[in-house]
Amino acid sequence: MQGVEHIPVKEKKQLHRAWAMYDWANSAYNLVITSTIFPIYYVAVTRNPANGDKVNFFGWEVINSALLNYALAVAYFIIAILSPVLSSMADSKGNKKKYMQFFTTMGAVACMGLYFFTAGNVEWGIVLSVIAAIGYCGSLVFYNAYLPEIAVKSEQDVLSAKGFAYGYIGCVLCQLICLVFVFQHDAWFGQEDDSWGPRISFLIVGIWWLGWALIPFKVLPSKPLVEKVATKGKNVVRGSFSALKKVWKQVQTMPKLKIYLAAFFFYSMGVQTVMLAAAVFGSKEVKKEVAGQWVDMEAQDLIPAILMIQLVAIAGATLMAKLSAKMGNFKVLMINIFIWVLVCILAYFTRTNYEFYGIAVLVGFVMGGIQSLSRSTFSKLIPEDSRDNTSYFSFYDVMEKMSIVLGMFSFAFIEQVTGDMRNAIIGLTSYFIIGFVLLLFTQKAPLKRVRKV
Repeated sequence: MQGVEHIPVKEKKQLHRAWAMYDWANSAYNLVITSTIFPIYYVAVTRNPANGDKVNFFGWEVINSALLNYALAVAYFIIAILSPVLSSMADSKGNKKKYMQFFTTMGAVACMGLYFFTAGNVEWGIVLSVIAAIGYCGSLVFYNAYLPEIAVKSEQDVLSAKGFAYGYIGCVLCQLICLVFVFQHDAWFGQEDDSWGPRISFLIVGIWWLGWALIPFKVLPSKPLVEKVATKGKNVVRGSFSALKKVWKQVQTMPKLKIYLAAFFFYSMGVQTVMLAAAVFGSKEVKKEVAGQWVDMEAQDLIPAILMIQLVAIAGATLMAKLSAKMGNFKVLMINIFIWVLVCILAYFTRTNYEFYGIAVLVGFVMGGIQSLSRSTFSKLIPEDSRDNTSYFSFYDVMEKMSIVLGMFSFAFIEQVTGDMRNAIIGLTSYFIIGFVLLLFTQKAPLKRVRKV
C-alpha cells in the first residue's frame, strides 16, 4: 500500500483540503455550543440572584455555572476512558472513518436536540450538552490520527494550522447565521419568545456540522495509506489499554517526548478551561455601564468578543506556524504560554466590558497558535518507524481530555467552595507556569529515536 509521500501533488492537495474541512464543520459546535450562544443562554435561563444562581439538578442544588463546568468535566472524562477502546477498534479493522462518522452524527443530533432545552428542563440541556461534547471529542480522536498519515513531517505544521484556520472561518460564518435568528427573531421571523433564536441556533449547528462533514467523509481514505500491524487478541478493551501501556513504555525511552507531554498536560489544563469558561465568566463577572448603572453583559456584548477571538485566532495560528519554522516549536510554545499567564493575571482584575474585549484579543492571538503547534509538535515527536499512529494520538487525546477534566473540575470546585469564579483563575495561572517550566527542560532533553523539532 502506498505511503503519503507517493501520492500525486494534486491528489494530496485535495486530501489536505478535505481533512481541513472537518475543522470547518465541527468548529461550529465549539464556538456556538461551548463558547458563545449556549453558555450565555444557559446562564440566562438558570439565573436566580436571589438564590445565589443555584439550580436543582436531579435533586442536587448547585451554582449554575459550576454545574455546567462539572458537566463538561464529566463529558471529557467519559471520552478519555472510551477513546483508547475506540481507537483500538478502529485500528484493528482500519476503519477510522466509520468511527469518526458515528461520533459526528452523535454530536450533531445532540446539538439539534438542544432546541428543546428551556428553563424548565435543566437536566435535558445538561445531558444533551454532555452527549454533544462526547460526539465532538470522539470524532477528533480519529480526525487527528489522520494527520501523520496524509502529510509528511515537513507539511504537518502548515496543515495543522490550515485545519484550525478553516475551523475559525467556518465557525464564524455559522455563528453569523445563528446571530440573525438570535437578534432578529421578532422583527424578521415574528417570534416573540426570546429563547427561540438561541434554540434555533443549536439546530443550525447540528445541521451545519453534519452537512459539511460529508466532504471529508467522501475524500478521506477508509483504509490507512500505509500497512499496519494487525491487532492481536480478541479482547478489544484489554487490547486498547495494552496499546496505551505500550505507548507509555515507549514514551519512557524518549525523554524529550516524555517531558513535552507533561508540559502539554499542565498548560492544556489552563488553555482548555479558559476557552470553555470564557463566556460564562463574562456573563457573570463582567459589567457594562448603561445610563450610569453597572449591569451584566448580555449576548450582544459577549458574542462580538468571542467572534473577535476567532478572527484573531486565524492570524495567530498562521503567524505561529511561520515563527515555528524560524525559531522552533518549543520556543514559540513558550512565548504562547507566557502570554496565557498574562491573560490570566489580567482576567483576575477584569471588571468592565472594555477590559474584557482587550483580553479577548490576547486570547485569540494565542488560542489557535498553541493548539495547532501542540498537535503538530506531538506529531513530529512520534517515532518515525511507528506503524500505530492512532494509538499515539489516542494517548495524546487521553492526556488532553484528562487535563480538561482536572482543569474544569478544579475551576468548578474552587467556584463552588469559595462562591467566586475569580479565585478559580489563580489555579489556571499556576498550570501555565508549570507547563512553561517543563518546556524549558524539554528543550534540553535528548531526543533519541525521534527527529529533532
